[in-house]
Amino acid sequence: MHEDVVASIKSDAMRPVQIIAVAMCVVINMLDGFDVLVMAFTAPEIAREWQLEPQSLGILFSSGLLGMALGSLFIAPLADRVGRRRIILLCLLIISLGMMASAFMNSVTSLVSTRIVTGLGIGGMLASITTITAEYSSDVRRGFSISLVQSGYPIGATIGGSIAAVLIVQYGWREVFMFGALCSALMIPLVYLLLPESLDYLTTRQPKSALASINDLLRKLGKDPLTSLPDRGEHLSVAPVPVLSLLAPKLARATVLLWLAFFMVMLSFYFVLSWTPTLLTEAGLNVEQGISGGVLVNIGGVIGGVFLGYFTARFAVTKLVALFMVMCAIAMIAFGLLQSGLSLMLIFGFVIGFFIFGSMIGLYAITPNIYATEIRNTGMGWAIGIGRIGAVVGPLIAGFLLDRGWSGADCFVVFAVPLIIAMFAVLSMKQSE
Repeated sequence: MHEDVVASIKSDAMRPVQIIAVAMCVVINMLDGFDVLVMAFTAPEIAREWQLEPQSLGILFSSGLLGMALGSLFIAPLADRVGRRRIILLCLLIISLGMMASAFMNSVTSLVSTRIVTGLGIGGMLASITTITAEYSSDVRRGFSISLVQSGYPIGATIGGSIAAVLIVQYGWREVFMFGALCSALMIPLVYLLLPESLDYLTTRQPKSALASINDLLRKLGKDPLTSLPDRGEHLSVAPVPVLSLLAPKLARATVLLWLAFFMVMLSFYFVLSWTPTLLTEAGLNVEQGISGGVLVNIGGVIGGVFLGYFTARFAVTKLVALFMVMCAIAMIAFGLLQSGLSLMLIFGFVIGFFIFGSMIGLYAITPNIYATEIRNTGMGWAIGIGRIGAVVGPLIAGFLLDRGWSGADCFVVFAVPLIIAMFAVLSMKQSE
């Protein structure tokens, strides 16, 4: 019964409730884009005010990413037990409090602590918004919908970066965190009112009032109501979802390769996003222009993400993602070796953003297809969490290299290598499926 309902939803044209679910996830990810990159936007001013060395900035960049890794590994899997929507609401509250507290910090140590808290919230809900998007999208539109949601990240970063540039010049860096806290808090009632719980979760986990919730969703989807709950299987009601299930014989190879790809892409991804505004400022741009360079990376990401999403319905997503990875590596090597003028640097920033965001978004599109409903959020959460470990390491490595006299251009060449490794992981994963 459950399989028939879900299959009909996947094969039919998307209804308004499905479109609203995807749209809400886009907006949430826009907020994430701003919240994650707020440190990159404010770093030049914080470094000037607190007289910080590059290695200290690397620690600040990585602190939020550490929180995201922990949130992805330990908060996100709870959604498979208590519901995607509840976890998203809890995480929005955590983000709001963390951002608000960050605005009042006066030392590296205290700001690191509040960035970790904020990261816990962001990491905890990213898997849920991707899972809800995959579960509410039709088969034809799934790849595009996931790409659209993940494109919300650079859209939010682009809009947020533009706002941050104005706020920093007019008021100071603390107001940027205040703005982020306000936006996060405003999303809580909107999510409560507009974002539906996952139908797959309701039918498999069957929480209290599940039948009423399912039938309300079926009515909005234009389907006949159920008279009783479908059989969920005894194993779903007795134990939490084991993480080791991701490494079961049929999944182990795909899981390990997926983790490797996420780790390597996020290693390079967060180097680019975290350090680009600061490196451009050190290359001769003022703070506002440096932020604009970071915004250009994200504009490229928006276009790259939509481009990839459009073509996932026409080409194998693994081949597209591998192509994006190798093209991004080439662009990063060219950026480092050419060492051209500032105008060309900005153009390369756009191109790098196009391909690196497409690479990341492609991994998000691949993941839900690997795992069944009852472990989907766990699978997504652990893939993101392993990736976030790479995200923590990337900015730290960059800070270490810069402290020892490496140039920003040299770092771009070094961080192209993980993308080549990720490309081979994705192609190998395709062969193992």
